[in-house]
Amino acid sequence: MREKVEKALEKIRPSLQMDGGDVELVDVTDDGIVKVKLTGACRGCPMSQLTLKMGIEKSLKKDIPEIKEVQAV
Repeated sequence: MREKVEKALEKIRPSLQMDGGDVELVDVTDDGIVKVKLTGACRGCPMSQLTLKMGIEKSLKKDIPEIKEVQAV
């Protein structure tokens, strides 16, 4: 599943990078929890939680239905 998540993140990255941020995959648990690290401008942005849930999580769940949640670490 890790490879699927990496491929899905590749689709999201360009929009994050346009704003000076990025996302790194940290872990994918057996129970469908994806752990990511927001970097660059995303790290300190007040909108990062919204980006995480409404952008990254929504997109990953659409591509990979087995994902239950995306968490920032």
